[in-house]
Amino acid sequence: MDRDTANPDVVTLPGPNAQKWIDFHHEHSAPSEFSHEFVWDVTGEADGPFVTDVDGNVLLDFTCHIGAAPLGYNNEKILDKLREFSLVEPMKVAGQDMYFGAGPDPETAEFPASSHLVEKLVDVSSQYGMDTVFLSNSGAEAMENAMKITHDHKPAAKYAYTFDGSFHGRTLGTLSLTRSNEVYTRHYPEIGGVRMVPFCEASGDTDDACDCGFFTENGSQLRNALQPEGGHVNPDEVAFVTIEPIQGVGGYRFPNTEFMAEIDDVCETYDIPLVVDEIQSGVGRTGEMWASDHYPIEPDVIASAKALRTGATISRSDLFPSEKNRLGSTFGGGDLLASMQGAFTLEAIEEYDLLDNATERGRQAKELLRDGAPAHVDDVRGKGLMLAVEFDTADRRDDVVREALKRGLLTLGCGSKTIRLLPPLDSTEREIELGVGILNEAIEAAGTPSAKPA
Repeated sequence: MDRDTANPDVVTLPGPNAQKWIDFHHEHSAPSEFSHEFVWDVTGEADGPFVTDVDGNVLLDFTCHIGAAPLGYNNEKILDKLREFSLVEPMKVAGQDMYFGAGPDPETAEFPASSHLVEKLVDVSSQYGMDTVFLSNSGAEAMENAMKITHDHKPAAKYAYTFDGSFHGRTLGTLSLTRSNEVYTRHYPEIGGVRMVPFCEASGDTDDACDCGFFTENGSQLRNALQPEGGHVNPDEVAFVTIEPIQGVGGYRFPNTEFMAEIDDVCETYDIPLVVDEIQSGVGRTGEMWASDHYPIEPDVIASAKALRTGATISRSDLFPSEKNRLGSTFGGGDLLASMQGAFTLEAIEEYDLLDNATERGRQAKELLRDGAPAHVDDVRGKGLMLAVEFDTADRRDDVVREALKRGLLTLGCGSKTIRLLPPLDSTEREIELGVGILNEAIEAAGTPSAKPA
């Protein structure tokens, strides 16, 4: 497949072969969430945002597997380096049973080990004074460990603060912090002491005053709850405040700058660790290494995953427990392949100026989406290549997703009525123009009665 000339080409979805795979999967698999009945043919041609399914349909993927494939499919920026390494067995080092390396010393290693990935993460987080990393299997584990280290740091703490619309993972601990769709949390037990305050959302690309209720006549809901005179929570008993710098599952909601500054000031005033969930927004997605870099905050802990290919809890050494066995993970010793993928992704971002590219291509996408947007598009917003189109109704949003798929464009819903777009970080001008063109066609089609399902 030639990425420079490829185009979406769809006959029908799902095709007969895809239906066989789907039926086979559901014979024994537990019910779960599948946004599209699309079956990637891993033996078929794919390059960057273009991918082939098991029926030969070619699609343009603007989901990047919810950001977990930051450079799309079979990208030579990653594959060229991976090909230099012959696979070994085992690929995972369980727990912290041993270290692994490649050759006599780290400086001359043939390929990056987990230790090199840790070093790179410290380097890209040094603006926050972070010098220590714990690796794990997933984003949920990265958040769980963020919760653990902050509670260990403040052993008397029994409270934590989260925000309306938040999503932090599927484990019981992270679900206790989640305040988006109730289907994620219904009937499950949760950690006690978690309090919620509103998420103050910016309007489009502006910082207009928000009416969410976070700000009050006397400051903010968070500050009012913690202040010594009139507050109802002792700040010494708050283990952490956690926030997604940009809400993902909750609807690609971008925060008001004044709101972020207030959170940072409250955390600094009362010495409360600020945990940022960068699982979807981090590793270059927004045109900065971390979405936090866009805002006036100084996070104490970063939880990362997805684009990194591993879970990572990044912080300062003084926040991490000094006692052994306080933290643990099957991945903790290292996953050879994931460590290389993560390290090579960080290298590619720097080597190919992908932060600048994400910024420029994101600007292009927003301009194309806003030009002539019909009345049923309520908002177009984004930073870098973390983009959202919000519609007047949830049904309209779902119609657009279906119409886009029919035309060969993969998109994802989020929030109540929003489509999220996550093109590869190295997307070209042609690919953005092609994808947004298809999406605009789908938006127009969804605005006509004939687009509605029977």
